[in-house]
Amino acid sequence: MTRVVLAPDSFKGTITAADAATALADGWATVDPTAEFVHRPMADGGEGTVAAFEAAVPGAVRMPITVDGPAGEKIDTSWLLLPPTRDTPAGTAVIDLGSTSGIELLRELRPWDADTTGLGQALAAALDHGVSRLVVGIGSSASTDGGTGMLSALGALFLDAAGAPVPRGARGLASVASADLTALRPAPEVRVLTDVTNPLTGPRGAAAVFGPQKGLRSPDDI
Repeated sequence: MTRVVLAPDSFKGTITAADAATALADGWATVDPTAEFVHRPMADGGEGTVAAFEAAVPGAVRMPITVDGPAGEKIDTSWLLLPPTRDTPAGTAVIDLGSTSGIELLRELRPWDADTTGLGQALAAALDHGVSRLVVGIGSSASTDGGTGMLSALGALFLDAAGAPVPRGARGLASVASADLTALRPAPEVRVLTDVTNPLTGPRGAAAVFGPQKGLRSPDDI
């Protein structure tokens, strides 16, 4: 009997990694019905990261939440609670930006106004649960807000020169004069999953490299 390990990534915007693995198994079985399939869908820190962990870790539990999506509307999503270990007695939370503030959640691109508030709200829910570790996938973002939405949801305050809160999204970044982190929630051990090393600004910055993907169309937009 043939044993087949199926480990695809997602096909962005069309099919999830888990669905791709199922489709591959269905097709293979038509010519080799005795084959045994091991489903190991993969992710790179972007969309599907929670699903990949769920498929790989026995005993993982989905924790449903509702967050503010990248366009401000409510999004029903979830984070994943991994079982406790010796190093993580209260368990590990796996959260991906793709399912909370991701570009695939938009009906139309919002390069100036999309933000990462939903990711921060998911992190806050995991902190409320009392987990020992956070694992955060930060790919597939709908915005280039520098994480200000996420940090605001966790208690940070970003102010302009007059002391007023700045608008959400990339629109407010240029007017940030100060960041008050006094009320920022403390976190346990945090591991970030990403496959890029771009800073926020500059010629290799996230705004310049990934901004066009999110709707920024000219150098004046960046």
